[in-house]
Amino acid sequence: MKLSHELVRDIARLARLGLSEEEVERLSLQMSNMLENFEILKELDTTDVPPATHTIQLQNVLRTDDVTEPYSQAEILANAPRQAEKCFKVQAILE
Repeated sequence: MKLSHELVRDIARLARLGLSEEEVERLSLQMSNMLENFEILKELDTTDVPPATHTIQLQNVLRTDDVTEPYSQAEILANAPRQAEKCFKVQAILE
């Protein structure tokens, strides 16, 4: 199927793309080739081919949730460079 330059310009207008004449020429040829490839694919007999909704098998990729004892407030604040009243003290970012 050959796409006309006018159809390519119309598609570009709908997509809000500004194309030069060389781009229209090139895209017309490339899109025509793609459509020809789809026409070839349409001729394939796929009656015995199961639908492929996922190309790879779905699997759970989450890690196991290991329950551990929480750190105490003193242990956490021991790593703070500055602290005040049992809280992290940070530099002010707003005036």
